[in-house]
Amino acid sequence: MALSVSGGTLFTILLISRLLENSLLNAEVKEGEILPPTIQRLMKGYNKYLRPFFDNGPVTVGMSLDIASIDTISEINMDYTATIFLRQRWTDERLVFEGNKSLSLDGRLVELLWVPDTFIVDSKKSFLHDITVENRLIRIFPNGTVLYALRITTTVACNMDLTKYPMDKQTCTLQLESWGYNINDVMFYWTRGNESVSGLDTLRLAQYTVEDHYTSVSEAIYETGHYPKLVFHFELKRSILYFILETYVPSSLLVVLSWVSFWISQSSVPARICIGVTTVLTMTTLMMGARTSLPNANCFIKAIDVYLGICFSFIFGALIEYAVAHFCTLTHPNSNMLMYGHQMHDFEEEMNGIVTTISSNSNRAKRRKETAAAPPAPASTEVTVGPASPSGSEPKPEAPPEEPPNRCLTILALLRKILHRTANCCHVENPHYIDNYSRVTFPISFVMVNLLYWTYYLYF
Repeated sequence: MALSVSGGTLFTILLISRLLENSLLNAEVKEGEILPPTIQRLMKGYNKYLRPFFDNGPVTVGMSLDIASIDTISEINMDYTATIFLRQRWTDERLVFEGNKSLSLDGRLVELLWVPDTFIVDSKKSFLHDITVENRLIRIFPNGTVLYALRITTTVACNMDLTKYPMDKQTCTLQLESWGYNINDVMFYWTRGNESVSGLDTLRLAQYTVEDHYTSVSEAIYETGHYPKLVFHFELKRSILYFILETYVPSSLLVVLSWVSFWISQSSVPARICIGVTTVLTMTTLMMGARTSLPNANCFIKAIDVYLGICFSFIFGALIEYAVAHFCTLTHPNSNMLMYGHQMHDFEEEMNGIVTTISSNSNRAKRRKETAAAPPAPASTEVTVGPASPSGSEPKPEAPPEEPPNRCLTILALLRKILHRTANCCHVENPHYIDNYSRVTFPISFVMVNLLYWTYYLYF
């Protein structure tokens, strides 16, 4: 008796579930309409919880992508946001029907079919567009092939190397995997190889250009097994023109502005200090503004940081140059008179040379006149004898014996000589020469450093 009751209960439950399934299927159809016989025949006995070829090997799923847009690329969060059309194709032997035309179904009928459990690996957040209805496409072909398309907006992580920012190139990926089916159940492949991804050729980005893209097939290995994996790689190159106009040109002009102080008199202390402090503060503000759009990571020493550091060093060096020149002026209070004295000394030497030349020419002319007026003198045979030298018989005084040199005194004398020469090298005879040297050394050094900087970051 108990067995008959339990059997009747089971039959009742199966009947109710069948009625509910038919009601759900009929709920998708407008009142007064019924599903076509082909769809009713396909759905009869169909179990969406079992994959195709359940006992006959894995089902192969082909993938293709259409990149509609790449909205943002964030260096701070190291991710990008893209809207894509994901298309999946597979063959389900239970959906084979007679005919030569495909069936385009409403996207809401996807709830009645088996679909792959594909997910985006590095996705931070994603959503399926549902305006005005969920953006899904289902198309069934006579041989049982199913085309399933989705419109998705996703934010995907992208590990970036910013050491050459803003002259960097970033390679980002979009990885597709199966969540629950391993390689024994499902196999993924790109339907047309590298041409399976389209839309990048016409894509326009704010700061980047897409240089290259390609696809690859691999496997994801986890503790639970090996899973199919498809990877789409695309290389982004940053446009540097914006940064040249926004950062590089202003910082270089600030360095040139700091050199103006070399042509201002050292006695104009407020003017030179004002230029130096203003350029230093402006450069500091420019450096802080350049870092606002970048991640606060100490591990990245970026190319733009190196250039801003170089410019700041030259500006700060121009300020220190005036401090040194002014200090030397204080230690040489008569530096202006010294310069004037050198000029007067050169002028006196020039005048003395002119006077000496004139007097020598007049003496030579006078001597010629006297020689022409005097009679010729007889030849003289007298021999002029010089002053007598001391007699050789007198004994010469003996020199005292030389004492052996003290080694310590010799070393001390050598050290004193070296220190004296070093002090003479650091000694500035005229502080005004410091500005004269700086007018040449600062520009040449800055040009050389720029050549090394751009050569390294553009070609290495």
